[in-house]
Amino acid sequence: MREAEFERKTSETEVKVRVNLDGIGKSTVNTGLKFLDHMIKTLSNHSLIDINITAEGDLNHHLIEDVAIGLGEALKKALGDREGINRFGSSIVPMDCSLAMAAIDLVKRPYSVIDLKVESKVIEDVEVENIYHFLRSLFSSLEANLHLQVQYGFNDHHKVEAAFKALALSLRQAITIDLRRKSISSTKGVM
Repeated sequence: MREAEFERKTSETEVKVRVNLDGIGKSTVNTGLKFLDHMIKTLSNHSLIDINITAEGDLNHHLIEDVAIGLGEALKKALGDREGINRFGSSIVPMDCSLAMAAIDLVKRPYSVIDLKVESKVIEDVEVENIYHFLRSLFSSLEANLHLQVQYGFNDHHKVEAAFKALALSLRQAITIDLRRKSISSTKGVM
């Protein structure tokens, strides 16, 4: 099983994360922020990665950042040297009025391009700038490329949820073991 745990304790936050890449999409998430919990549970459900997170912190920004760092570090640890994985994943997901696209590369080079086309400043109990920060911090810690774009929509909650579902399906595809691949998916021989 490809499983990992990561803990981060600072003067601002305390975060505990456990992941199982070969799970069934089961999650327990308690960050104190309902929309963040909802998005991480959505990520778990559609990626089939079991995710358990407990977190508390002084400010929403610090909490969201450290949860993203913790989740990224746990995923990175569970992936190990990334030998045998598909490496790439992409998906297009509709959600009611919204359409989102995601493409990822688990190459160990962090880079993100994100356009959620959100018009609100806050969705439920999370500031939109912190949603962007969560995604960038997650992929920076995971050491991976993320290209995530909402094509259209008029409900900001649905736009972000479609984006997380597209991300989840892309991640599911990228972490899957390719039984025909006997090495790292790179002509360099390393990621």
